[in-house]
Amino acid sequence: MSDQPIGVFDSGIGGLSVLKHIHACLPNEPLLYFADSGYAPYGGRTEEEITARTLAIAGFLMQQGTKALVVACNTATAAAIRALRAQYPDLPVVGVEPGLKPAAALTRSGTVGVLATQGTLASEKFKLLRDQISASTNVEFLPQPCIGLADQVEKGELQSADTALLVRRYVEPLVERGADTLVLGCTHYPFVLPLIEEALARLTAQPVAIVDTGEAVARHLVRLLTERGLLRAQGPGKIAAFTTGSESVLKTAFARLLGVAPPVAAVAAAG
Repeated sequence: MSDQPIGVFDSGIGGLSVLKHIHACLPNEPLLYFADSGYAPYGGRTEEEITARTLAIAGFLMQQGTKALVVACNTATAAAIRALRAQYPDLPVVGVEPGLKPAAALTRSGTVGVLATQGTLASEKFKLLRDQISASTNVEFLPQPCIGLADQVEKGELQSADTALLVRRYVEPLVERGADTLVLGCTHYPFVLPLIEEALARLTAQPVAIVDTGEAVARHLVRLLTERGLLRAQGPGKIAAFTTGSESVLKTAFARLLGVAPPVAAVAAAG
């Protein structure tokens, strides 16, 4: 069982920001990455659609023998992780959610901006988390839906003028309202971190903390595998990938974002 792979999936290439941390923390582990690019973006889909995709992808990854599953997508976590855990009650499942708690600990002004998709911000899971932390800390969370930003990352436009314009459009109102901490509530957004930092430098002379939960997700996965005796003793762990979109786009993303060239296979729908 310990030699079986860990499955990681996202609506597209954004989950590579999480995969990078997992591979760094668990270099002995074989990893399977699934990019559901043919059905991206998830942000504008209904919870029912996202849940159906999540369960279909999980079923595909289970057929490959995965011993643990990481939902490296904030929108899919918010919409479908409960159904996923009900479907596979014995499987270690790790999701991602906006880092509101660490952001509340960092803020000095008491105002935190949350950059995320419409789907994440509209979910009951997000609203419950926000309300719980606000009630215990008196921190105000400013939700900012970032329509189109994940699409820019999917297209590989990490430094383009259009992407920079979107970033500034979404960051500026948060800074104007006094946010001194920003939460990256989508796994795509760490890939445009340089543009976010550039926008902040132009908008304010005050330091603004940025919270990304990818490393925390990897650490939680390590804890779960350790507790269950599922860690692989020897490596190196290889990476393989699947996509419902373009093989070449995913290969380019791996090379550009992680500096690796795993085999990539196209699949029709995974379910």
